[in-house]
This record gives sequence, C-alpha cells and structure tokens, in this order.
Amino acid sequence: MKRILFIAALFIYATATHADDGQKIASKVQKVTVFLTGAQITRTAAVNIGSGTSTLIFENISPDIDVQSIQVKAAGEFTILSVKHEMNYLNEQLKQKQVQELQAQQKVLRDKIALQTSMLNIYEEEATMLTKNQMIAGQSGLDLVKLKQALDFQTERLTELKKKQQAVNNEIAYLNTELQKYDKQIADITKGSTTATSNILVTVSSKAVLQSVFTLTYVVDNAGWYPTYDIRAKDVNSPVTISYKANVSQHSGEEWKNIKLTLSTGNPTVSGSKPQLTPNFLSLNMYYAPPAGNITKVTGRVVDQSDGSMLPGVTVKVLGTSIGTVTDAGGNYSLQVPGNSPTLEYAFIGYESTQRPVTSADIDVALKPSAQQLNDVVVVGYETNSALSGKVAGVQIRGNSSYSVATIPVAVNQTENQTNVEFNIDNPYTIPSDGKQYLVEINEVKTDATYQYYVAPKLSSDVFLTARITDWNKYNFLSGEANLFFEGTFIGKSLLDTHATADTLNLSLGTDKNIVVTRTLQKEMNGKQYFGSNKKETRDWLITVKNRKNQPVNLLVEDQVPVSQSSDIDVDVQETSGAEVNKLIGALSWNLALQPQDEKQLRLKYQVKYPKDKSVIVQ
Repeated sequence: MKRILFIAALFIYATATHADDGQKIASKVQKVTVFLTGAQITRTAAVNIGSGTSTLIFENISPDIDVQSIQVKAAGEFTILSVKHEMNYLNEQLKQKQVQELQAQQKVLRDKIALQTSMLNIYEEEATMLTKNQMIAGQSGLDLVKLKQALDFQTERLTELKKKQQAVNNEIAYLNTELQKYDKQIADITKGSTTATSNILVTVSSKAVLQSVFTLTYVVDNAGWYPTYDIRAKDVNSPVTISYKANVSQHSGEEWKNIKLTLSTGNPTVSGSKPQLTPNFLSLNMYYAPPAGNITKVTGRVVDQSDGSMLPGVTVKVLGTSIGTVTDAGGNYSLQVPGNSPTLEYAFIGYESTQRPVTSADIDVALKPSAQQLNDVVVVGYETNSALSGKVAGVQIRGNSSYSVATIPVAVNQTENQTNVEFNIDNPYTIPSDGKQYLVEINEVKTDATYQYYVAPKLSSDVFLTARITDWNKYNFLSGEANLFFEGTFIGKSLLDTHATADTLNLSLGTDKNIVVTRTLQKEMNGKQYFGSNKKETRDWLITVKNRKNQPVNLLVEDQVPVSQSSDIDVDVQETSGAEVNKLIGALSWNLALQPQDEKQLRLKYQVKYPKDKSVIVQ
C-alpha cells in the first residue's frame, strides 16, 4: 500500500479529564519558532503502533497551548482518527508530594536546630553564672587553698562549656547547610512549575503493527522576544557597527533544551483581519484633546502591590511594537519610547499584566499577584552579574547592564517570507521556563554613515551627534532600544525607530558638551504695540553657537516661527539669518560648518498681529 502522510489539525477537542487507557509517549522538543509574542513548538517522537484502534498519549505538554493550533503529522499505512487535548494534573500532584516529603525532612532539621540552640543558651547561662561566682568567691574572704580549688573548678568547667558551645555551633552550622540543600532541591522540583501539564491524545487505526515518527506542533502564548542593539562608532570618520540582539523569554512550563531556535518578526496575536474605514461624522462642540508632550524616555519602578517589594525581571514593552526592556534588581527600569503617545505593558510571571499610557516621563507601577498562579510562583535569586551567570549553549541571562554582556557569536541565516522575517540560529539553544530574559545575538553589521551634529535650541540646548545610514531596510531591523558607544565609551541609550518609509535611518549617538548653544530673547526688541483695532507682538531671538572642539564640525540647527491658522492673525517673519524656511509648517534650518573654537550667531525675529480684543500666545 502506498505510504501516506497524515496531517490532523481538525476535530480537536479540549477536556479536563485524564485518559487512563492508552499508550503513553515521551516526545522531545526539537524546534521552537519564537514570535514577538508567543512561540510555535515542534515535538517529535518515534511510536510503535499496534494493530487495530489505539490511543497515543503525548505527555508533558504545556498547559497554556492554543488548542486550535495543534497539528499532528505522521507517515505510514495507518489513519489518524482524531486529535484531542486534555489537562493533566497528576504531574503537579506528584511534584507537590515530593515537595511535601522534603518539607517534612526540613521540619526535622529545624527541630534539631531549635534543640541545639536551646542547649547553646543553657551553656551560655551556666558560663555567665560561673563567671559571676568567680567574682563573689574573690570577695568572700575564703582562705587561699579553698579559693584556689574553687577557681580551678570554675576554670575547668568554663573550658568544658566553651568546648560544648563550639561543638553545638558546629552542629547548627552543619544542620543549616543541610537545610539549604533541601531548599535548593525544592527549588529544582518547582522550577518553572505551572498549575499542571497537558496531554495530546491521538487516536489511530492500523491493520498491522508498525513504527512511525510523529511530529506535533502547537502555539503557546507565554513566550516572546524583543530586540536591543549595541551601536558603536570609533569616531566621526569611521563606519558604524550595529549589533542586533534578541531578548528571549518563556514560561510555558516546558524546558527548551538544545533546540533548534528560530526568531520570527511575526506576531500571531495581532488580528489578521484587514481594517475597515467607517464614516467620519463632524458635529459642533466636539471636544479636541491636544496631544501629549514630547516624551522620549520613561523611567520608573515596579513593585508588588501586596507588600511593596521590588520586582526584578519584569518585562516592560511599548504596546504594539518590538520595543522593550526589563526591570533591574531594584525593580527600576528605563525605556526609550517613540513620541506618539504610546502605551506601556508590564508583564511578570505570577502577576497580572497591566498597561499604562505614557502621560509622564516617570511611571511607577504596582503589579497585582495573579490569584491563578499565586501558589505556583517560585522565588529565585536575581542575577545582577549576567556576564558570569546563566551561560547555556551561547545564551546569557540579560542583567541590568546589558550593554556590558559579551555574547558568543553564532551563525544566523535570514529567511524573508511574505509577511515576516525569520532568523534561523545555527547553534542549539537551551532556554529554561523561568520567565528570565536570555540574550541571543542575531547579527552584526558594519555600515558607512554620514555624521552630523544637531540641535533644536527651542526645545533643548543639548547638541546631539547623529549618524545617517542609507539602505538600512536590507538589515531587517525592528524598533528597539540601543546602547550607544562612541570613541570606546558607553554614552547612554537611544531608540532605533524603524517606523519610517524613508531610505535613510537617523541614529542619535548622544550629546556632545563641547558644542555650546544658547537661545536668548532680546528684551529691547520685544513688546506689545497697539495699532487701531489690532495688537502687535514682536519676538527677537539670538542663537549663539560655539565649537569648543579641536576639530571642525557640521551642525544642523533647527528652530521655528509661528504659523497662522486664521485670517485674523498675521505673522511677519523679519529676520532668519539666511535660514532655509518651510513656510507650510514654519520650520527653519541652518547648516553650519564650524571650525575649531569658532563661534557664530543667528538671529530670528518675527512679528504677530491680531485683533486686540483676542488673546494669542506668542512664543
């Protein structure tokens, strides 16, 4: 009979009962494709199939799978009749029994420690009493012989007590060491524990005994990755090196050991339905909410709502993007955000996720423990020295100083699909189900860049060094935080924002304090004047630029003049010092070539006329 490939992805049922009958199959995770949110897991197992109808029970599957995503593939002269999913609470009960047995042994040790501590207190009290008796004997007027005998006895007894105290202290130290061993054993058993595991039941029908290899694939939600970058520039005459890294985490309840890892830019949680435009009706007295301020960086702290304790390792992401970070050992975080009033999402294993709109540069969050997972959370030590801990097959735990981590270079193959890009990691990886961030290096590119200094003195006097990169789309970057290194020194963080259609990517490489810019209002040229029914206000700004560097620089200065949106308001631009002017939006720009120690001044003057019975804010 011709060999047939069977694929079962339909007729999948979910149940909470346990199948007592059937052949139990141990499968192994071979490949994982991690999406920005979620992951697709591929398992395989060699199965001996008997003649007739039988049920194959694939055990130890994540309990948090998307049941509709289950697919079963196998080749052979048999038929797959049905595929069913069920929860399995027996493994969790076994774990609980093991933990209870260990905790009972811990109680025995604690009782022994309490007994030894009591004996130690008795010895200390006796030693104190003997010491006091020595003082009394010395003052009692006893003859020298009896006094010597009393002192000899007390000295001998005190020496004996000191030896017993030392022995008891040694015994207590030994018992505490044994107690810590039990703590570690309990932590190992409960590591990555969830409420249960689950089974996938496959019913097959075969006319003969045979063997086949089964492949199971399914999607879990509690996994994902987000990108971060290290951007390095030796100087303004050298190319830019960009290290593209992925922060991968999962707490699916399954251990991914030596698996084939693929990172996908896809996101199965995003709806695949196209949007539908609806009529935009206007009416009078509609309320207009002005946009929030230009917030580009958010800092804060995440704590436990129940007791206020700090939460390290919380994932903080910009909702709907790939931009994210994690809290440090003190629960603190800092995240560069796009300036479009984004929303932040906070997620941590054992706690309910929450969202906060970015309305302030400081956002503190208290996460509520999840009632469903509260009894299953395992508290583990937070690694702050990621360079020394967590190395597993080229993966390193991302600590609170990610830019200092040196990862092991691995080969990566990129595959561009119709709707996403996949990064196929050649080396096998191990990622535990602990919710921690593991750093995977995707790519490192060296590209030419055009460097330019930039300042917008109306907003800030800080001068930023920028690098312009052309043809950046070929690198398949996603938006994410970037650690900046210039001239071999870490200078801060920035945001690599890829939400643009331009062929040129602008990277901000931090500020340079050796270029000084001031913007001052010339008071003698400002004021209000009245002409008939109109009022005139004049603003005269002086921008001074000083290059204190020992090398020439190119500086782009941007400012603006107000733009009228009413026929009653007239704006007269009187002086721009030769700036390029965009009249539509009122933008002005100057491209300055500054020699070492060079200083230049730019003048910006404009006058605004409007009815004197009206109020206009002129900046």
